[in-house]
Amino acid sequence: MTIRVHFLPDDITVEATVGEPLLDVADRAGVFIPTGCLMGSCHACTVEVEDGDPIRACITSVPPGREELIINLFSDPTW
Repeated sequence: MTIRVHFLPDDITVEATVGEPLLDVADRAGVFIPTGCLMGSCHACTVEVEDGDPIRACITSVPPGREELIINLFSDPTW
């Protein structure tokens, strides 16, 4: 099953497979998400889903049960 992943503010949309790592989806789309530890504890890869909930992109996969996933990227000046 595939869903659309829409990255904001870049306004880039790609098709992704449920269970695909979010960092892989972003990389394929040409969207940069900074990383640090790749285990979720450093918070460098924190992004927000459309409802405002923060997630760690390095440990998150594309979830089932949606037609579209909107990811709000923001830049942390410490990274």
